[in-house]
Amino acid sequence: MKKQNYHIIGVMSGTSLDGIDLAEIIFNYSEKKWNFDILAAETVPYSSFWKEELREAVNFSEEQLERLDFKYTEKLSEEILKFIKKHNILEIDAICSHGHTILHQPEKGFTYQIGNLPKISKMLGQTVVCDFRVQDVALGGQGAPLVPIGDRLLFPEYDYCLNLGGFANCSFEKNGKRIAFDICPVNIVLNRYAEKLERNFDEGGKLAASGKVNEALLEKLNALSFYTKKPPKSLGLEWVKEHVFPLLDTSEIAFEAILRTFTEHIAVQLAKQFSENASVLVTGGGAYNLFLIERLKKLASVEIVVPSPKIVEYKEALIFGLLGVLKLRDEVNCLASVTGASRNHSSGKIFYP
Repeated sequence: MKKQNYHIIGVMSGTSLDGIDLAEIIFNYSEKKWNFDILAAETVPYSSFWKEELREAVNFSEEQLERLDFKYTEKLSEEILKFIKKHNILEIDAICSHGHTILHQPEKGFTYQIGNLPKISKMLGQTVVCDFRVQDVALGGQGAPLVPIGDRLLFPEYDYCLNLGGFANCSFEKNGKRIAFDICPVNIVLNRYAEKLERNFDEGGKLAASGKVNEALLEKLNALSFYTKKPPKSLGLEWVKEHVFPLLDTSEIAFEAILRTFTEHIAVQLAKQFSENASVLVTGGGAYNLFLIERLKKLASVEIVVPSPKIVEYKEALIFGLLGVLKLRDEVNCLASVTGASRNHSSGKIFYP
């Protein structure tokens, strides 16, 4: 018989390189509905060493990647153990971890997340559910986004769930199916140019607000062919390096103008996605970019809902926790309507200590 209550630690590391998100969660299943409570949560920032390693890993050789995977699995285990000790967390059903995406080329049948080696469960002495994307790509899917099953089960009252992390993605119901896709890059680009101005990120969008839109650059960004593709579709760092950074780096404009222009580009691409008067739940670090949210409100006639900080900051860790629970229950956690896989399936690997 399946349990009704699960005590889980959800772990997420996103492409924006903010750090490792950790969340202690209780999930309860009753009356055919999932409920949750986030008990403790924190983000462990990456050191400049780890930021550089993770950023450059896309260029690593196979041997270098194997070494990085080993080192990162150890790093992840250490941070999870510290979190468990700090919050005195006992009787855990599972640790559900996304790992960190290094390579994502689903069109070539390939995606690679480090930190998902079997040794993680031995180091933690806990059941670990991880490596959620590989199976979906093997079934012909994009391997992303995986969060929409959580949007459907945990946040059904909103017309759209929009996440503003390294990339923007949204999910919604259409004709009884959950549809979701990556929209455009967000913090993976904004953070890079904020760092050139000696800031970790553009707090509140103030740097962007101080710049001026470069219309020629904005036009080039909006003309990128990805935006005309129909879902399912997803983005990775490789695409940004090939198509976005060259446009920005050759624009010969001030970094503030790059931030302003790219923020406008994000707002334009987001506004295209929503039907009029819809309710949009906004989470991820970009929800705190007040200038971006202001621009979005100007361009789209929608109700923007920014929830509590715990949900804004830890929704992805929360949902990967749920994905792990669904895997433990051998229930669908990956939707073909979202990823384009040949069928719905229960994705991920379970490692026992």
